[in-house]
Amino acid sequence: MKAFYSDTFVLPLPEHHRFPMAKYRLLRERIVTEGIVDPSDLHVPEPIDWDDLRLVHDAAYVDAVVTGTLPADAQRRIGFPWSEMMVERSRRSVGATLAAARDVLSCRASLLGSPSGDPERVALRDLHAVSANLAGGTHHAFRDRGEGYCVFNDVAVAAAVLLRDGAIRRAAVVDCDVHQGNGTAAIFREEPAVFTFSLHGAKNFPFRKETSDLDVTFEDGAGDDEYLGALDEHLPAVLDGHRPDVVFYLAGADPYEGDRLGRLKLTVDGLRARDRLVFDACRSRELPAVVAMSGGYANDVDAIVTIHTNTIREAVHSCQSLSAC
Repeated sequence: MKAFYSDTFVLPLPEHHRFPMAKYRLLRERIVTEGIVDPSDLHVPEPIDWDDLRLVHDAAYVDAVVTGTLPADAQRRIGFPWSEMMVERSRRSVGATLAAARDVLSCRASLLGSPSGDPERVALRDLHAVSANLAGGTHHAFRDRGEGYCVFNDVAVAAAVLLRDGAIRRAAVVDCDVHQGNGTAAIFREEPAVFTFSLHGAKNFPFRKETSDLDVTFEDGAGDDEYLGALDEHLPAVLDGHRPDVVFYLAGADPYEGDRLGRLKLTVDGLRARDRLVFDACRSRELPAVVAMSGGYANDVDAIVTIHTNTIREAVHSCQSLSAC
């Protein structure tokens, strides 16, 4: 399984900034140390093309990010001070999600296009591939602004590029970050080709919610059983009803019981079961999946890294029988 990373593009943050930026580097190091992903399958993505960004984001907003002319209140809403490295890292993170999507789609195409690729002869599991962005999931970025540590919306841009290029006809976004994917919902509000499915805390940020194609909310303190039951109830209907060509899975670590900003009570094991449920649902339907890490704000950064590591572990397990990719 391929994974794309951008943690080497270091975003300069003020001392004691609350965003745990080190988690991305630690995740990359952990999955190599534990033998989950071979170093040869780790790749630095190209930065997203400016024109591709403008498929989703207003030109005036993109230009303000490029030139460093974002007003102070816009930078506060994003949560990061502007810098050239902020721009570069944001472009690389979007590029990582697009690269991961192209990887899983090319893997599927190579299987079906190979001499043994007759759909009746290819095992169902072999049409399921997963690729990862070891960051990403920046779902609070809107067309005209960023917020909540999100500059550009990586999943929205990747889906828009694939639709424009004819690589897919439909996509589904399965957003399991604890905060609603408000930017993604707003961007695709009038785009029937992209189904937005968000599971999030009812009383958590953003306090003004958008309307996804399907929103499932949880009260503060909801735990493993309630969360997993809701996901298991709704996910099959989303995938079977929309019939996407690719699934974008935002595997947030912030529903964790120890998260500073989460307000839910999922355990590490419960979050791993969530990941397995999503990947199994995709696998049983022959659906390529792209996974992004999304949020995670526990004071214990090692716990965040463990949760994300488990996500990658489950992703690798779900496609370990793939021989062509």
